[in-house]
Amino acid sequence: MKYDLLVFDWDGTLMDSEQRIVGSLQASIEDLGWEGRGPGELRNIIGLGLREAVNRLYPDLSDDDFVRFVDRYRHHFLVAHPSQSELFPTAADTVRDLRNKGFLMAVATGKGRQGLNRVLAETGLQDYFHATRCADEAASKPHPQMLLELMDELGVTPERTLMIGDTEYDMEMARNARTHAAAVSYGVHDRDRLIRHDPIVCIDSIDELISWLDRA
Repeated sequence: MKYDLLVFDWDGTLMDSEQRIVGSLQASIEDLGWEGRGPGELRNIIGLGLREAVNRLYPDLSDDDFVRFVDRYRHHFLVAHPSQSELFPTAADTVRDLRNKGFLMAVATGKGRQGLNRVLAETGLQDYFHATRCADEAASKPHPQMLLELMDELGVTPERTLMIGDTEYDMEMARNARTHAAAVSYGVHDRDRLIRHDPIVCIDSIDELISWLDRA
């Protein structure tokens, strides 16, 4: 195999959570009475850590205001939002098949640890990943810290590591960590935006990764 370690982004790559994230962001902003942000602006920050995401939306935000925002966002995302996030079709089977093929499997996500642990348990995929990193325990994408720590923990070099994600932040993180990157076109950032970052491949469905890896 050309790669030993496969590192997956979560939201927009394995899980179709865009509607829930954007809706929860909108509801939180409304609760706090802040100036609204359009759906495109909110979609664009998916993939970043929450602090980095909110700073892009409101650059002058105080620490106290951020704490208030986190409280409202967690309420809407975890409790109040009417839609549940589901894995993309074939995502679970793809993860299981790749693990069974002998790849080391990891997650590098903008989610917090509590949120990632919850969805791993809900989807039954917690036992298929050898290691995970979240934005509340490492620097947010596109900083390479999450990838560097995962490679160090699992004993894999950058040239044997493939980062799979749906945003330019994933592509930039891979470049910053000197790993390879595979883009998925069905998530938050469109194909043209991803291609500008020169991923080694851009796939239209997560299960295409299996056949592509067989040929790589």
